[in-house]
Amino acid sequence: MTQDCSYNELYALQVLDDSMEPEFPAKCVIVIEPSEVCASGAYVIINVDGERLFRQLMRDDSGQEQLVPLNPQYPTTALAGTNHKIEGVIVQRNIRRKIKHYKPYEHNSHLAN
Repeated sequence: MTQDCSYNELYALQVLDDSMEPEFPAKCVIVIEPSEVCASGAYVIINVDGERLFRQLMRDDSGQEQLVPLNPQYPTTALAGTNHKIEGVIVQRNIRRKIKHYKPYEHNSHLAN
């Protein structure tokens, strides 16, 4: 019997808005590794109450989680009391063939604005 491993395969999405600028400008391509876990400071694709978001996940010392947009024109979202699930972590960004890699399993809190 063979098992389908496609749920572990990386996939790409195009950023459609400016909520994560300047690090992730609109129309750049991000590569996502399917995962439900990550370190604080990782960039994630997450489903919150039925809405799919691309944000930076931050955890404080007490374990409280919030989603932080890099563009200050967008609100920060507290995850307490929501139905949420991390769908994947961003491992790469491509802007006009300029590639940058990210380490989603290491603490990156210094990346937040």
